[in-house]
Amino acid sequence: MAKSRNNLLGVGGQRKKVSRADQQGSAPARAADRRAAADQKQELLRKMRERALGEQQES
Repeated sequence: MAKSRNNLLGVGGQRKKVSRADQQGSAPARAADRRAAADQKQELLRKMRERALGEQQES
């Protein structure tokens, strides 16, 4: 157990690992990048579904 009450490191589970970028305050830009990547993935999935439906209709 920790000696002082102000230092609770090691009490109550693991700490969340924070990257250097998050520590330096670039988290909002990173969240925007994630959203952009998710949007690109959705667009790609939509195109793939359209192609698959088009190929099924031709057969």
